[in-house]
Amino acid sequence: MNEVFEELRAAAHSAWYRRWLVLGVAWGVCLLGWIAVAMIPNAYESKARIYVQLDDVLSDQLKIANGGADEIQRVKKTLAGAVNLEKVIRGTDLGRNIASQREMDKAVASLAEDVKVESVEDNLFTITATVGQRKFSDAENAKLAQSVVQKLIDIFREENIAGNRGEVADTVVFLDQQLEERKVELEAAEAKLSQFEAEHPELVGGSTAIAGRLSGTRQELRGVEADLAAAQSALAAISGQLAGTPRTLAGPGDGSALSQAQGQLAAMQARGLTDSHPDVVALKRQIALLQKNGGANVAAGAPNPAYSSLVSIKAEREANVQALLARKAALQSEISGAMADQASEPAVSAEANRISRDYDVLKKKYDELLQDREEMRLRGQVESERSSFKFDVVDPPTTPRQPASPNRPLLLFGVLLAGIAAGIGTAFGLTQVRSTFATAAALERALDLPVLGTISETLSDGARALRAKRMKMFYAGSGALAGLFVVLLGIEFVQRGMVA
Repeated sequence: MNEVFEELRAAAHSAWYRRWLVLGVAWGVCLLGWIAVAMIPNAYESKARIYVQLDDVLSDQLKIANGGADEIQRVKKTLAGAVNLEKVIRGTDLGRNIASQREMDKAVASLAEDVKVESVEDNLFTITATVGQRKFSDAENAKLAQSVVQKLIDIFREENIAGNRGEVADTVVFLDQQLEERKVELEAAEAKLSQFEAEHPELVGGSTAIAGRLSGTRQELRGVEADLAAAQSALAAISGQLAGTPRTLAGPGDGSALSQAQGQLAAMQARGLTDSHPDVVALKRQIALLQKNGGANVAAGAPNPAYSSLVSIKAEREANVQALLARKAALQSEISGAMADQASEPAVSAEANRISRDYDVLKKKYDELLQDREEMRLRGQVESERSSFKFDVVDPPTTPRQPASPNRPLLLFGVLLAGIAAGIGTAFGLTQVRSTFATAAALERALDLPVLGTISETLSDGARALRAKRMKMFYAGSGALAGLFVVLLGIEFVQRGMVA
């Protein structure tokens, strides 16, 4: 700790002993630094906040006014794009002395570094422009910063409101051209398909359609076979019942016809036949007829009504079975013919597939283009009557009153400190080079010998007067340096007040 204190004392002694050197170096460094600070132009910053609302009711269906999160990102990227920045330069005083495209490109690249577009929230943007060029005064730079931000807002409004309708109109024209081309191709495909269907009606739709019809026919055949099996079973049942029913009714003493019919009904119910079964329904009608006649015995040899009813039912079921057999034979013939067509003409079948496929593709594409065109037309109508694009300037471009950079008062003070530090460092370094010793302890450490004492400096009256005069001059030089610093600060604040 003592050694550090001794070093500090030595540095302070060296600086004070060579104070004129310290003052001279400080003056030189401060003058150069302050001149460099004065050469830095003031940069003025202007800000604005804009709100973009894209949540229209029809935006999801019609994609109106650049709706969606992707369009928000597009706004952020293109707002400060090279094309828009070139429009800003040409529309403001920044392009006053630009005569060539090379100078314009250089100006655009420089302005791109000074313009920032930040997305604060999903729909809220902050536009910041910083302008500080030597060829303009502080007031002009401040006005230019505000003009740049305002010009960006105007370009954004123009491109996204007025320009959007022009894009819709161009898109409709393009879709009309595409529809005309697709229409010609579709008409040619329809003519070719019609000609092929006229020559090969059995192969309409290609093998895919034939396979579909074949599958449907087979499924229908399975249904007919199931119905045929049920009809044959019903025919067998009615035939068995008919075989057990007498053609005529017995005479007196041979039993009651009503009792016989009721016995047959009980037998049918015992076999599990329901009340909706045709045999059960017919037998119930017979029982009702007999009961209506009083249940008396019929004379011997009279026709049996139940037998006649069963005969008619049997005839009906036989006709149903014959119809199902005929339908089954027709379906089997149709299946055989379709399989024969597929097997006998594979090349024609492949051609049918190709023609049908080409026609389906063209038809689908034409329908899609037609739907897109109608959506675009509706979009254009909505854009003309009401725009879903809502653009609000939350905070208009600010007029800067103070420079955003550089912080000149801080730089001036930093140069002053740097000048003083440079002077002290120069004096201390010179002391180290000349191998002088500021304290007796430093001399004792360097020589490794004991120091018995030190001799103080004594001055005559003339020397003291000369020293006092020189000290006054030193204080005056130091005060002048501090005064110049204060003057520069005052000039800086006066210039800021003139801009405001």
